[in-house]
Order: sequence, then C-alpha cells, then structure tokens
Amino acid sequence: MEDFNSWKDLLNPEFYIKLGGFWLILFIIFAETGLFVGFFLPGDSLLFVSGIYAVDIIRETFGSTGSELLDTTILASSVSLAAIIGNEIGYYFGVKTGPTLYKRQDTMLFKKKYLYQAHDFFEKHGALAVIMARFLPVVRTFTPIVAGIVKMDKKEFLRDNIIGAILWSFLLIFAGHYLDKLFIQHFGIDLKKKLELIIIVIVLVTTLPVIFKFLFGKKNDFSKYENHDSE
Repeated sequence: MEDFNSWKDLLNPEFYIKLGGFWLILFIIFAETGLFVGFFLPGDSLLFVSGIYAVDIIRETFGSTGSELLDTTILASSVSLAAIIGNEIGYYFGVKTGPTLYKRQDTMLFKKKYLYQAHDFFEKHGALAVIMARFLPVVRTFTPIVAGIVKMDKKEFLRDNIIGAILWSFLLIFAGHYLDKLFIQHFGIDLKKKLELIIIVIVLVTTLPVIFKFLFGKKNDFSKYENHDSE
C-alpha cells in the first residue's frame, strides 16, 4: 500500500492507483458528482494515468483476461458506470434540494461560485452541457445538480449522462493506454516516468477554459439567483 507523504499526493493520480487501485478509482469518479466533494481530486489525469496502468489494475483486481484491449475496456466501462451513477445522484439531489444550495454558506468543500459557474455553463449550452461538462473540472461536479434544479427532462438527462460518461471515460483511458505503448515503441519514452509532466499538461488543458472564463468572462448577476431563491 502506498504511504501518504504530503498533501501533494492528493493531486497525484498515481498515488490513488497504488493506494486503492480499481475500487478507489471508481469511488473517486463517483464522488466527483455523487458526493459533490470531488472537484479538487484529479479526475481527467486520474483516468489518463489509469489507462497507462489499465492491465496492471485489472490483473490485480480480477486477474488478467489475457487481452490488453479487453482489460482496458473493462476498466473504461466500469469508470463509465461509476460516472453515470454519480451524475444521476447529483441530478436527483438537484431536483429535491438543489435550490437551497444557493443559500448555503461556503465551506472548505463547497464553494457557491462553482454552482453559479455551472448554472451559467448549463444555460449557455443547454442539454449539450451535460456531455461537455464531463471534460471540465469543477463544472462537471455541479452541472448535474443544476440540471436537476432547472428540471431538465430526466430521460434526456440520462441519455446525455450516458453519452458524456462513455466518451469521457473511454477517450481518456484508451488515450493513456495506447499513447503509452506508442511512445515506448516509437520513441523509447516510458510515460510512467513522465507522469508529473503529463499531469501538469492535462491540468492546464482542462482547467484553462474555466480559468479564462473566471478571469475574463462577464461577472455573474447574483441578483437573479437571489430572486430565484426567494421564489
């Protein structure tokens, strides 16, 4: 079992893979939307690095199938399912109690500004937001809640939830697995030895849109949310 050495480990996907393997990966993906506290955890980079270790993860959990493709597919399918379930819980939480979140005070694990950002993102992109949000840290945590708050049709949400989860999981996990093989075979580079650089690149690519919107986008009209709360 991997030892916890510093808070930096919490941002290192390799730490979670070595600490809890298959089941911890699924829990983290579920927690991002199902428990609403996983927005600070390494979602995209966790999937990419999990793809690099896919065969090892499946072998240690269930025993290898003998096929790298099948092992990677099992991992990606399981992650997709965890992501779908998490989003569904987020949606129903939004339907039942979502509006009260606008009145909730900020805590270490909950920031109201993220809810506003997700609301704006959902209003701008509509139903497509459920799919697109999968690829945006923080936004993907709160978008299903907002979908529930605005009473998005549950069948449409389920459809978009499934599509988004499958695209997100399979693209990142298979990219990690096969890019690792590609770099070893053609360039002699082992991506396992370049994980810190890979994580930095993935974090920058996935968070730049959110940072750009936060710094240069229009300020939220908080009064409209206050009016919504008072209805």
